[in-house]
Amino acid sequence: MSTQESVETERKYDADLETPLPAFEDIAGVEQVADPADHQLEAVYFDTEGLILAKHRITLRRRTGGTDSGWHLKLPAERDNRVEIHAPLGQPEIVPEELAERLLVFTRGDELRPVARIHTRRTLHRLHGSEDVTLADFVDDHVTAETLHPTQLERQWREWEIELVHGDEALFESADRVLSGAGATPSGHASKLARAFGTSWPAAVPAPPKARPKGSAGDAIVSYIAAQIAEITQLDSGVRQGADDAVHGMRSATRRLRSTLSAYGKLFDADAADQLQTELKWLGKVLGKARDAEVLRDRIGELMNEQPDGLVPASAASRIDDELETAFNSGYRNMLRSLGTKRYFRLLESLEEFRDEPPTKPRAGKKARPVTAKLAGRAIKRLRRSQKAAAGQTGVEGDRALHQVRKDAKRLRHAAEALADVHKKPAVKLARNAQKIQKVLGEHQDSVVSRSILLRLASDTDGSVEDNSPFAPLLAAEEQRAADSGARYEKLAKKRLNSL
Repeated sequence: MSTQESVETERKYDADLETPLPAFEDIAGVEQVADPADHQLEAVYFDTEGLILAKHRITLRRRTGGTDSGWHLKLPAERDNRVEIHAPLGQPEIVPEELAERLLVFTRGDELRPVARIHTRRTLHRLHGSEDVTLADFVDDHVTAETLHPTQLERQWREWEIELVHGDEALFESADRVLSGAGATPSGHASKLARAFGTSWPAAVPAPPKARPKGSAGDAIVSYIAAQIAEITQLDSGVRQGADDAVHGMRSATRRLRSTLSAYGKLFDADAADQLQTELKWLGKVLGKARDAEVLRDRIGELMNEQPDGLVPASAASRIDDELETAFNSGYRNMLRSLGTKRYFRLLESLEEFRDEPPTKPRAGKKARPVTAKLAGRAIKRLRRSQKAAAGQTGVEGDRALHQVRKDAKRLRHAAEALADVHKKPAVKLARNAQKIQKVLGEHQDSVVSRSILLRLASDTDGSVEDNSPFAPLLAAEEQRAADSGARYEKLAKKRLNSL
């Protein structure tokens, strides 16, 4: 089943039954109005028993009639905008798999069921500008709604909607004046479904506190944590559908959460923070198997492409491709299974509970600047210790020591990123410098892992690296890469990191 995604930009107005239609030509840019078209729309809305979609201001419906019959999933976006995803009609009470998959991060295994039926008698007025360009669609809706769960209610009302097609914000502003002059008022409800439920409509998920330079340390860190939770939520469906960089993005958000809880854990209840870190570590590993295999597949593939023609025989190249493709597919299948488990859904719930009711200690209520600067300073000292421990080490032990430096640099980068709204430029600079260390040592670690795989493949062919020439040039190239990244790191290590 194929879906189509679009962004709708519209405004809604309440109108009395006797309110006359506005003078459309008074709207700036409108030169012609097409003949009105009448439609009868029947829509069944779906949600979980606890109306979790409604709490996130998401609507899912199956509608017949009009010009766009089918399933419609609407996700909130910026002001006046909503992302709308269409799917074919299919079966009346069976939510299309692609839509249900997109909503798993919210429904978490709970059944989607009909919660309301809405009948709309719609009259469409298409508003044209010069050269017959459609600027906007204006609809006059007479609505009859019946809620099915958790309460049964019936309501009737009239409302107007104006949706931009090729018009711009200026048309909206002009239309607002014209429609208000005709007697309409901006709607007090975000959707027909919200109006149908009335006072039974659930409150929206609360917005997290904002980070402010003069605010509390707890608010600053919770605000950053909330942003990473939002990132995981947004990327969940892309991960399931194999979207480019979705796994990388979710893994990065997971790591940022772990780093933040590690650096600023003293602001929160220790048990709650530790438990979250344990579960985030599990999720990071789940995402990491597929992501690491993907990185290695691209890295070694690039390495093979750089070799002169014929130096790496097709048989060896095929074996390497098969090895890495198998590792990626295995990791991806395991990841998808894990993202459908109760453990993953419990982690999402725990993160949201931590965000909405953070288990803060008294220290979290103090001013953000001095408290967070001191805690970030510990992350700086930790990185310096690992850098000192790695100095002069070579071979396998040296690789391990540099990997620890990389991990500590990543923790510091994320700890500094969390303070961008509090410490401004110093935090941005610290994050940037830590990222430079992380990046160059990330290249070094990729080379270490790549060499281990190539060595194993060479060993599996019952000979030495020298006897298996297809792998020798690849290993030599990786050794050079490791040496280059190690040299770049040595230069970075001489620079002292700024404090906050």
